Amino acid sequence: MHTELNLNTLLLVEALAQSGSFTAAAQRLGSNKTKISLQIKALEQQLGTALFRRTTRQVSLTAEGAQLVERCLPLLAELRAELQQLSRTDTELSGTLVLSAPEDYSNRVLIPLLLQFQQRHPRLQIDLRSSDQVQDLIKQGIDLSIRIGWLQDSSFKAQRLGDFQQWLLASPAYLQQHQLPNNPADLTRLNFIAFSPLPTPLWWCFVKGAEQQELRLHSNIKTSSTQSVTSLLLSGAGMAVLPDYSAKELIEQGLLQRLLPEWQLQKGGIFAVYPPGPHRPAKVRLFVDFLQQTLQQAAALK
Repeated sequence: MHTELNLNTLLLVEALAQSGSFTAAAQRLGSNKTKISLQIKALEQQLGTALFRRTTRQVSLTAEGAQLVERCLPLLAELRAELQQLSRTDTELSGTLVLSAPEDYSNRVLIPLLLQFQQRHPRLQIDLRSSDQVQDLIKQGIDLSIRIGWLQDSSFKAQRLGDFQQWLLASPAYLQQHQLPNNPADLTRLNFIAFSPLPTPLWWCFVKGAEQQELRLHSNIKTSSTQSVTSLLLSGAGMAVLPDYSAKELIEQGLLQRLLPEWQLQKGGIFAVYPPGPHRPAKVRLFVDFLQQTLQQAAALK
């Protein structure tokens, strides 16, 4: 193809394919059949293939025409819908936003923000799928995944929204039965509740200024759920690491105590992960913008 394709001619193909005649297509488009016939003929010459079979009574698609209708016209419809969405106000978002997120992050952070976003967009439906397991965005039809921690190499596109700190915690009841640690080396005599989805759930590196200590903790219990880690902590089963957004309220309530606060653990990231492909619906873009802005405002207040 030596010249750029005029996408407006695809609208003519759509109208002609649906109406079955040049006369009906012209009436539908408010044009005349001669002009439409010439434009379709020019498109066929440009593509180098016939799109329609013409008889005195009707017009029907060729195999190539049917392929163009099946593959290209849905993309054109999606483009038109997206352009229309861009021209609307925020309150006119509609459809369903399907997103996944870790269970604890959903409960502690995401759900209140989703409710705020939905209040701004009352026609928008929310389908939140909370799970600590990484879900398949394509197979499960997920528009957006919020992931916490450290992303592995992936074909998915990711956008960093913010960061969180990791805090080492234990309940007052557990600490009454065990001597309070003064440095990371003391942790090896305490029981650690391991979060099994981590690549190395028992190895931790503690940093204080230029000083660094890496050690392997002892564990007699592990779980794949952050909710279970929290429950075990509150039950006095041992010490564990939670993100600051989960731990802060529990510390303020006196239910948990932070251990070795002068020693820092590696920060983690909060990511928006998109399915492959260049297209991001307006509902996804606007929610990610809202989430990033809200997280940045919260971080500025810390």
